[in-house]
Amino acid sequence: MAYFGVTPSNVFGQGTKDSFNGDGSTTAFTLSRAVLLATDIDVFVGNVRQEPNVAYTVSGVTLTFTGTPASGTGNIYAVHKATSHGTLVPPTGTAGAFTTVTATGNATIGGTLGVTGATTLSGGVTGNVTATGTVEPAGDTAAGDNAAIGFTAAEGLILTGQGSTSDITIKNDADTVVASIATGTTVMNFASAITVGGSALANTATNAAVTGTVVKGTTSLQTPLIEFTDGDDAIAIADGGVVTLLTTAVVKSEGGAVTTNISTSSIKQWSRVKGTAVTLVDSFNTTSVTDTAVGRYSPVIANNMSDANYAIVTGGDDANDGGKVFVFNVETGTVPATTGYRTSNKSTNAGSFDNDIDGAQNQASAILGELA
Repeated sequence: MAYFGVTPSNVFGQGTKDSFNGDGSTTAFTLSRAVLLATDIDVFVGNVRQEPNVAYTVSGVTLTFTGTPASGTGNIYAVHKATSHGTLVPPTGTAGAFTTVTATGNATIGGTLGVTGATTLSGGVTGNVTATGTVEPAGDTAAGDNAAIGFTAAEGLILTGQGSTSDITIKNDADTVVASIATGTTVMNFASAITVGGSALANTATNAAVTGTVVKGTTSLQTPLIEFTDGDDAIAIADGGVVTLLTTAVVKSEGGAVTTNISTSSIKQWSRVKGTAVTLVDSFNTTSVTDTAVGRYSPVIANNMSDANYAIVTGGDDANDGGKVFVFNVETGTVPATTGYRTSNKSTNAGSFDNDIDGAQNQASAILGELA
């Protein structure tokens, strides 16, 4: 048989009747089957038909009266209208002005669901969700989330995920990894050079991972400005350009065959004095130089040496030597200390061999070894 319009369903249901006894107090009664709309049933109280959505409402299998039915046996009954059961497929292009749509089961949409206004989804969404505008989460994420977007007032936007290799992966529009966070760690790996303020920070040799942490400061209050750490500070560049190295730091020889320990091979203290007043012209790691006796001088080390087995280098000059033999060395018979040492100034002229330096003479000394 031919039809105009939509072909009707060939599956029909049978109308049924539910009867109830009023007790003068009960207003809610349980139907034998769920009802979608109040107009899907005819309700009678004392054989008087009740007006849908005014005298009564329905929600699933619950029939609720706005007033209280009187007492009686079987004085309340609801007649379910005969309805068809099957799949209703609206014609293509049909638009409905629905104020509320409730799906008690699974709803399948084969196409685009357009929503104007706020939408609340309770439960999970399977498939792609495309939004015109912003999507604003209102709660925190949890440790067990596979892929979640959250928000808190303190932390702001939160991304949480968990994968077998990475927890979070950022890709570009070519589906190429830009950065990722290894599973269960706080380490972020970048696929290429990092640009900070227009300047690239890159490991161009091997692109190997840095062992430890890298801290980049942004203000003078942050020290160090750049720091690579692995238990101890291996290298730190402080704001202002001060570079700090571990005592294990080495420098390669010019030929590259050997390395030299920077700390051990450097001069730890030096001083230069001049004239009979023993004026300290310049110095490094020196508190003072004292004239302790005739021709004897004692430099005091500011930062002590680790032991007294350091090497002392001395030298001097006489602008007006007049044929003198001028000798400046470690004082004979004295033992250096971790806090300082003693030198002696000797010159020979007309038989004299133990003199203070005069106004034209300079005396200098330096030590090599290990600081405390």
